[in-house]
Amino acid sequence: MPTLKQMEKMGAAIDGKAPPARGVAPNEDLPPEYWQALLEDPRAEAVGNTPGSPGRLLQLRLMPQHLLRVGCRRCGRTVEIQKADATRLYGPEAVWRDVGQRLLDNTCSNRTGRHEEDGCWPAFDVA
Repeated sequence: MPTLKQMEKMGAAIDGKAPPARGVAPNEDLPPEYWQALLEDPRAEAVGNTPGSPGRLLQLRLMPQHLLRVGCRRCGRTVEIQKADATRLYGPEAVWRDVGQRLLDNTCSNRTGRHEEDGCWPAFDVA
């Protein structure tokens, strides 16, 4: 904890260098410049299977890969299924995220009896 003299010295050093505008409160809307910057960001149009990409939100019929893989970040298991088999079992309109979660849950070995702790944590990947 700084002493009173040190705090006065720090205050004098930043005097006049305070930010000109205050920050946005949690309940306020973000400025339009923020939203425009998000829309202009080239990563907004990125398509691929990087973490956070929309690949895991695609329906099975729209998946370009023929071998689908989902792993568990908790226990390290990996489950693979061919797109044709997944389509036959779950239907062409099924979302890959839901199918992958089902595949992990059907073979999950981390069962504690508590709903909050049970199940696997999916990490979606394609081959």
